Amino acid sequence: MIKTVNMTKVFRTDEVETTALNAINFEVLNGEFVAIMGPSGCGKSTLLNIVGLLDNPSDGQYFFDNVEVSKFKENNRTDLRKGNIGFIFQSFNLIDELNVYENVELPLNYLKISALERKQRVEAILERMKIGHRRKHFPQQLSGGQQQRVAIARAVVTSPKLILADEPTGNLDSKNGLEVMKLLSELNAEGATIVMVTHSKHDAEFAHRIVNLFDGQILMEKVG
Repeated sequence: MIKTVNMTKVFRTDEVETTALNAINFEVLNGEFVAIMGPSGCGKSTLLNIVGLLDNPSDGQYFFDNVEVSKFKENNRTDLRKGNIGFIFQSFNLIDELNVYENVELPLNYLKISALERKQRVEAILERMKIGHRRKHFPQQLSGGQQQRVAIARAVVTSPKLILADEPTGNLDSKNGLEVMKLLSELNAEGATIVMVTHSKHDAEFAHRIVNLFDGQILMEKVG
């Protein structure tokens, strides 16, 4: 599914050069659930951004679905993301001006899917996420747990090959956090490949494998 070879990311300003990732060799197979852990500033989010085709590495190679994409221009990365990668963020990243239904439907609009199929997919995933009864509500009218369910629905409505989750329970209480992790486990059991950044050892236990990052390098891996 994804593979990096000696992948490096360097951020430069006029005065400072910071190596966020240092010759990372990282692989995730189809159907795996991988958790990435490490202290703040170790490169976790940078790795997730490159894996999610939001950014390019400075050096090395990145293969997505057997295609070498490390030098892709932004518009090519955008085209490849559509329908292939779903994102779940700690801050939910819902659009306040759109209601629940419209937020979940949005990625389908970009794929030019027919109105009938869009309706069928959105209705099905809202019921799956137990949020169908709030379809006409706006994000600010929902609890944190409900907002994250909407965010998950939006991430998976296109049936992506890869789901990337960045601290998906970070803004939730323990009960809602557990429900979100169970949902991710169910999606993984149904075939979704998941890469999750987390500070939570409890959340990481849901993964098949834990990758520990430190100072931009993979320190160790643990099979769950």
